[in-house]
Amino acid sequence: MISSFMFPLGFLPYIIGGTLIGIGVSLIYIATGLHATQSSFFDTTISFFSKRPYFLQKQYLDSRGWRLTFALGVILGALIYTITLAAEGFFTTSVEWWRLAIGGFLVGFGTRLSKGCTSGHGISGLASLSSTSAVAVLTFIVVGILTALAIQSLGVLP
Repeated sequence: MISSFMFPLGFLPYIIGGTLIGIGVSLIYIATGLHATQSSFFDTTISFFSKRPYFLQKQYLDSRGWRLTFALGVILGALIYTITLAAEGFFTTSVEWWRLAIGGFLVGFGTRLSKGCTSGHGISGLASLSSTSAVAVLTFIVVGILTALAIQSLGVLP
């Protein structure tokens, strides 16, 4: 059955995770009026180190304390999960480091090009009925599917 293939742990973990993400994003928006997106957290974090005017915008400087706390929470949450609940321990992969580096660069480039990340457009953007985010999410999905098919047709494995 396709549901057991796509959701090997059942639906509950995904429902709980999605609900917690929705609540968290909603609370941040209600409390601050700002969208809780990972790319804006990245920009805010760079504002601690960079003197470039883009990173020194008032919106980044005024919100970097709680955004840094949020970003650290994402990292610590993943670490706590890995230590306490992950069946196979710490994250490991058989993908070569250079493929991960190229993939990371392309994701970062795409994030800048689309003026936001998949979580920002997919969660906050779609929730606020942004047409720009709808186009971005559709583009992410189509390009992801086409890339996976192209890589698979070339016989490239991780």
